[in-house]
Amino acid sequence: MKTNTRFIKSITKAAAENDTVMPWARGKRRAAFIAKRNAEAAPQRKTA
Repeated sequence: MKTNTRFIKSITKAAAENDTVMPWARGKRRAAFIAKRNAEAAPQRKTA
Protein backbone atom coordinates (compact mmCIF):
# COMPACT_ATOMS: atom_id res chain seq x y z
CA MET A 1 0.00 0.00 0.00
CA LYS A 2 2.95 2.33 0.56
CA THR A 3 3.80 2.62 -3.15
CA ASN A 4 0.12 3.08 -3.95
CA THR A 5 -0.23 6.13 -1.69
CA ARG A 6 3.00 7.60 -3.09
CA PHE A 7 1.65 7.08 -6.61
CA ILE A 8 -1.67 8.76 -5.75
CA LYS A 9 0.16 11.69 -4.15
CA SER A 10 2.29 12.15 -7.28
CA ILE A 11 -0.78 12.03 -9.52
CA THR A 12 -2.68 14.61 -7.46
CA LYS A 13 0.41 16.86 -7.39
CA ALA A 14 0.74 16.65 -11.19
CA ALA A 15 -2.97 17.39 -11.62
CA ALA A 16 -2.71 20.44 -9.35
CA GLU A 17 0.23 21.81 -11.37
CA ASN A 18 -1.64 21.51 -14.64
CA ASP A 19 -3.07 24.91 -15.56
CA THR A 20 -4.05 24.35 -19.18
CA VAL A 21 -7.02 26.49 -20.20
CA MET A 22 -9.75 24.43 -21.80
CA PRO A 23 -12.08 25.93 -24.43
CA TRP A 24 -15.17 25.13 -22.38
CA ALA A 25 -13.88 26.98 -19.32
CA ARG A 26 -15.97 29.89 -18.07
CA GLY A 27 -14.94 33.40 -19.02
CA LYS A 28 -14.44 35.81 -21.88
CA ARG A 29 -12.77 33.25 -24.11
CA ARG A 30 -15.74 30.89 -23.79
CA ALA A 31 -18.23 33.68 -24.49
CA ALA A 32 -16.28 34.71 -27.61
CA PHE A 33 -16.20 31.09 -28.82
CA ILE A 34 -19.96 30.68 -28.34
CA ALA A 35 -20.68 33.99 -30.11
CA LYS A 36 -18.51 32.94 -33.05
CA ARG A 37 -20.20 29.54 -33.24
CA ASN A 38 -23.68 31.10 -33.16
CA ALA A 39 -22.75 33.61 -35.87
CA GLU A 40 -21.60 30.80 -38.18
CA ALA A 41 -24.63 28.62 -37.43
CA ALA A 42 -27.20 31.27 -38.45
CA PRO A 43 -26.25 32.58 -41.91
CA GLN A 44 -28.08 35.67 -43.08
CA ARG A 45 -30.85 35.17 -45.63
CA LYS A 46 -30.57 36.98 -48.90
CA THR A 47 -33.72 38.79 -49.98
CA ALA A 48 -34.88 38.97 -53.54
